[in-house]
Amino acid sequence: MADSAPTGPTTSDGIVELRVHGVSGAGADHVLNRPYVHQVAGDRSGGFYRPRPGYPDSTGTDGVTLEAYRWSDLPSGTAARTLSLVFLLPFMLCNVALWMRPANPSAKYGFMALCRVLALTLTMLYVLSIVGVALDLIAWRCMGMPSCLAGRSSLSWLGGRPVGLRLGVLSLVPIAAIGLVWWLGARPGHSFDAFRTNAPPQTSKQRLSAVGQWDGAPLVGRLRSVHVAAAFATLDASLLTARASQHASRVMVVLVVATVAVLVACLLLLSVVPGIDRPGPAPGVDGATRGLRTIACGLTILVIVHVVISPAPWPEGGALPGYGAIVAWLFVSQTVLVAVLAAEVIWRRGDGQRRSTIRALGAPVFVTIAAGLAVAFAAELVYRVADLLDREGTTADRQATSPPLAYKWAIFGFFLAVLTALLVGVVITVLTAPGRRRAARAIVAADFPHAPPRAADRLRRVEQAVARARFTERLEPLSVVYAVLAALGLATSVLGLLQLYPGDVAQRFIGVPENMVNFLIGSGSYVIAGILLWLVIGGLFAYRTAGFRRYVGVLWDLGTFWPRGAHPFAPPCYAERAVPELTRRISYLVERGERVLLAGHSQGSVLLAATVLQLPPRITDRVALLTYGSPLGRLYSRLFPAYADDAALREIGERVGWRWLNLWRDTDPIGGWIFASHRPGEVEKLTGPAATVDRRLTDPEDVVAPPSDSVPPPIMGHWPCESQGAFTDAVRELMGRLRTTTR
Repeated sequence: MADSAPTGPTTSDGIVELRVHGVSGAGADHVLNRPYVHQVAGDRSGGFYRPRPGYPDSTGTDGVTLEAYRWSDLPSGTAARTLSLVFLLPFMLCNVALWMRPANPSAKYGFMALCRVLALTLTMLYVLSIVGVALDLIAWRCMGMPSCLAGRSSLSWLGGRPVGLRLGVLSLVPIAAIGLVWWLGARPGHSFDAFRTNAPPQTSKQRLSAVGQWDGAPLVGRLRSVHVAAAFATLDASLLTARASQHASRVMVVLVVATVAVLVACLLLLSVVPGIDRPGPAPGVDGATRGLRTIACGLTILVIVHVVISPAPWPEGGALPGYGAIVAWLFVSQTVLVAVLAAEVIWRRGDGQRRSTIRALGAPVFVTIAAGLAVAFAAELVYRVADLLDREGTTADRQATSPPLAYKWAIFGFFLAVLTALLVGVVITVLTAPGRRRAARAIVAADFPHAPPRAADRLRRVEQAVARARFTERLEPLSVVYAVLAALGLATSVLGLLQLYPGDVAQRFIGVPENMVNFLIGSGSYVIAGILLWLVIGGLFAYRTAGFRRYVGVLWDLGTFWPRGAHPFAPPCYAERAVPELTRRISYLVERGERVLLAGHSQGSVLLAATVLQLPPRITDRVALLTYGSPLGRLYSRLFPAYADDAALREIGERVGWRWLNLWRDTDPIGGWIFASHRPGEVEKLTGPAATVDRRLTDPEDVVAPPSDSVPPPIMGHWPCESQGAFTDAVRELMGRLRTTTR
């Protein structure tokens, strides 16, 4: 990071207002509300900006020095990287689940082991989906059918060749897929290199302070080696299972034992060996994981050579032997692991979970959604390729290239889960609407008691905005319902092991016609394709459109805030750069004699919270904190009880001497209060300095147009409030506290 000295005079009485934006991805000129800015530190991915000196209005409230930290390019940056987040979404969700563990310390190791094993199954599923396309559908089925090869010159060159040769050559496709994610996960993060640290001593006992404080590269490297080894072993298992259907030899036994040993070693490293979590280098564990990866790569070469040169005959027709059973057993394993994880979380949820048992299920819900999406994406890939291959074939050809039953059940279960969740969502929306409207009506009536009759339409719009914002609390039971349905959908893969077709089961036990079930499976495939298309379009719009990103980007920024502790192929953690960079900059300013007023909007407030917990007391003694639109209390304390619980939030306040104000609005669906709502007419029981943190903003500022305008003030919702008078008042108050307490 190129760090240059701030421009302008510096005195011991100076105050710097350092603003950190949220998920909007706005430019520094918008964050500072100044048209002319220049960069004083950092680079294009993450940099510090100030208004250009010499221009009018280059300072802030009462002459405070303005500075902005722009980090929006760290989690997204380019369109290609944004699109990669879409396809890495299951890995990201599974990785986030690791950080949702209960506050109870006794639940840590079992919980982490389950999450990491589940993450490993997602990598195995990724490989199996490519195996299903390249080896099962193309090498085994299509290349053995003249009707499938007709008119397909790209495939016919291997047609008529020995089965072993076809499988060996097409094995290069899953190998390339493994190499792709291996390369993506191992790419040198050039924008993160300057922030690699060696686990400095923590200044806080709160776990949130560890985010971005230590170098996550060693842990990610170990996990990456284990996942690559398991990926190659999955390919080996698919090939060996097919070969074992008609051939057994000593070489086969050795290869099978070696493959099983690699998979068992992967499971043991993730669930038993504690050294895998060591922040710094661990020569023993590092050598073991790299050695296991090397062995798996070499074993894959031996397996492919054996499959190619083996003279024993292969079975004819049907699907790739054993492939459908491997897929089905993987789905069953995921279902069992999710159930065990849910039981573990409920049993040991501890006292750190706020208000509701449902909120203790964040980890199993996220893991189930991740597994459901991964299964749906894999099933859609295989189903689409099968549909493409048999589009011009006969009925017999279509049956010969039909996807495995496990994928059919997966699509059927996913579609029913989505459909049922949508119906439940509609029911919840309808049932809760009267209560949300009543609450919104009371809030608006208290805010605008003297509104004139001509403002009736405007009042209704404000009530609707408040009612919609309160729906965020209803997403918790809805997500639990969907996760349960998705888990049941995964469990139906057992029926695939029994060679039961969805249409036959539905017709026999429910009375639903088989044609209807087949129609639902086809519809489910198109629904999955539509979800993928929507995610791609959403990723592009989130990258290009700030307003759209403000809401959709919450998922990406929340997911990529946490280090890659479960899945090494999840998107990189931007906090590993942003938090150390903020820590360094704030320390630099304070050591120059400045006082620093930190102002964070939305996700920016989370970055500042982690930063404050890392700063030493000599720095925090000259720091104040202003948060607005902050999800710390509304989302993070509920979803991440072991990291953002009440104790962590209170320590943040104590570290800055309770020079902390939090601005929030009832129309905001994301941000909220930290400790107390302070709504009009409500009696707060909270006492002490924490009760003074939250400040509720009336939104909009009025429901009638001011004399100087023709339209009433807008409803701000989650938009930042730097240009509002309440923000200026809060800045001025915190500046006064800084001057009073840090003379």
